[in-house]
Amino acid sequence: MSDAAAHAIEHHTSTGIDSRKVAIWTLIGSECLFFASLISMYLVYKGKSLVGPLPHAESQCMLHGHMQACEQIFEIPLVTFGTAVLLFSSFFVVLALYGAQKGDRKMLIRWLSMTVLCGLFFIGMQVYEFQHFYHKGLGYSTNLFGSTFYTLTGFHGSHVTVGVIWLSTLLVLAIRGKLPAEKSLNLEIAALYWHFVDVVWIVIFPVVYLMR
Repeated sequence: MSDAAAHAIEHHTSTGIDSRKVAIWTLIGSECLFFASLISMYLVYKGKSLVGPLPHAESQCMLHGHMQACEQIFEIPLVTFGTAVLLFSSFFVVLALYGAQKGDRKMLIRWLSMTVLCGLFFIGMQVYEFQHFYHKGLGYSTNLFGSTFYTLTGFHGSHVTVGVIWLSTLLVLAIRGKLPAEKSLNLEIAALYWHFVDVVWIVIFPVVYLMR
């Protein structure tokens, strides 16, 4: 690319940083406050449910209109595997970005596809988990645990879904040859959002699933 073409593409701002990067960092900052509020809410009400099901201990819960003994509902191995998949997806999107910046279309498509597949797996895991909890008697209004759990993890899941749609759109552009090296910033911005989603889950996972 000639210097004139590069100059035409570059966005000049008073901060010296591309305005789109400033926008995504501003969004991430506000989202950090949002999730901090949700996590704080979960911790404040943790252990204050009067009826089950509860996350870790056996309890009494309402099932089909009758009180029954219910075991803990978390499936830690499944969620641990889903967490590992989500974390690997951050590594995959870094490789995809590297391919985009080098102009290596095959590398870009391969690793971006892996990132999207990891995101889809995580969403599928969460949908299964919600259905599993519901069949074990945990609805949104069953107890404080159900309300705070579904709110916190549901909002995170919605953010993962937005990220998957965003990355899928870029993957389609890459397949069509419309994501050249000079437009790699589009993927970099999406990758920043994806890393944020992963970091939030690193906090949610131990707080919700491991802390007793």
